[in-house]
Amino acid sequence: MGGALGDLLGRELERFELEHPRSRELSKQAETSLLAGVPMPWMIRWAGGFPVFAATAEGARFRDVDGHEYIDFCLGDTGAMTGHSPEATVRAVSEQAGRGITLMLPSEDALWVGQELTRRFGLPRWQFALTATDANRFAIRLGRELTGRPKILVFNWCYHGTVDETFAGLEGGSVVSREGNVGPPVPLAETTRVVEWNDLEGLERELEHRDVACVLAEPALTNIGIVLPEPGFHDALRELTRRTETLLIIDETHTLCAGPGGYTAAHGLEPDLLTVGKAVAGGIPAAAYGFSADVAERLEALLPRDERADVGGIGGTVAANVLSLAAMRATLAEVLTEEAFVRMIELGERFEAGVAAVIERHALPWHVTRLGCRVEYLFSRERPRSGSEAAAAGDPELDRLIHLYALNRGILLTPFHNMALMSPATTDADVDTHTAVFEEAAQELSALLTQAS
Repeated sequence: MGGALGDLLGRELERFELEHPRSRELSKQAETSLLAGVPMPWMIRWAGGFPVFAATAEGARFRDVDGHEYIDFCLGDTGAMTGHSPEATVRAVSEQAGRGITLMLPSEDALWVGQELTRRFGLPRWQFALTATDANRFAIRLGRELTGRPKILVFNWCYHGTVDETFAGLEGGSVVSREGNVGPPVPLAETTRVVEWNDLEGLERELEHRDVACVLAEPALTNIGIVLPEPGFHDALRELTRRTETLLIIDETHTLCAGPGGYTAAHGLEPDLLTVGKAVAGGIPAAAYGFSADVAERLEALLPRDERADVGGIGGTVAANVLSLAAMRATLAEVLTEEAFVRMIELGERFEAGVAAVIERHALPWHVTRLGCRVEYLFSRERPRSGSEAAAAGDPELDRLIHLYALNRGILLTPFHNMALMSPATTDADVDTHTAVFEEAAQELSALLTQAS
């Protein structure tokens, strides 16, 4: 499509700038006090010429400072999977804030949440953190302590927050730092082994070195498009880790979309440790990490209970604070319920079907993949089986155009990829509006493809 695609993108950029004067003004002001003009580096990545500044959000919608309302399928890149400011969570946070915010003491809510997480995921012991990144860091440290092994293993193009060891990739068979990794403390090959997703031969080869403390894995890749496991992959992963006495950590932070107990409960996985964050407290910073009975018993016999307990690199002064635990209890009890997931997954199916029908109708070389209430489309005909294949199939210019096209018509997709997430507040009409906008974009792009051919 070449220049024609550039012309279409230029048209959408002009529309965006014309319709967002207040965001443009605030963006200019932000450059004087905020690094790169944003409060957090990820916010640099916007589809328009500057970021949209948010004003209010409720349920599955938000409004910007220029008065435009959007259907939000990004939902804080999963952090607001509950919908924005769910009533039960807001009520619990408001009530708890008046009784105390952080005490470095346990609360009854912590007991309830631990029991609920056991019911959902099957692991009998839990600890709490503020982010899934922290939960993953702590799980890795504990895995190294238990096994006495120095390395971890991750899958190429994985995502586990800002954990240093996970920004590793494969290049010519060698472990390298991922492009864009800022300030890695050591060469990644010293800390990490990397295998392609669904590559059981490579997994077996790397684990046979017997220097890997733990495999840290999402049940499906989610940050390079959704790349699902092939049949039998998880059974083999579990068998190989057990055979090589390697701990298996399952990161459910994004794959919680598969159901109330994430992919683990939906597909009967048996991790040694499990981490989950983002959505579990309705947007309030909170995360959890759980342990199998065997791992918990070994850790309780190993970890110090005296004055050394606070210098092991596990936990934090405001981790497991009473405000976060109150939010988690309310969110799990009243928002992310069994009934809510049934409805959210139905909406995901509706979204997937709408996108698939448009792709077929216009004979576009694209595909759509769903995992529970999470849906993504990728601009390639073939469905990738690894992170490398998904990355190679990406089209940054087309990605930007689709995001901006949707944004200009009142729909927010996740800025890092073409992800849409359903919340308990999302409606059939919201999904159908996206399908109509996607159809409009497909018509224009199909015409460009026809001209190019």
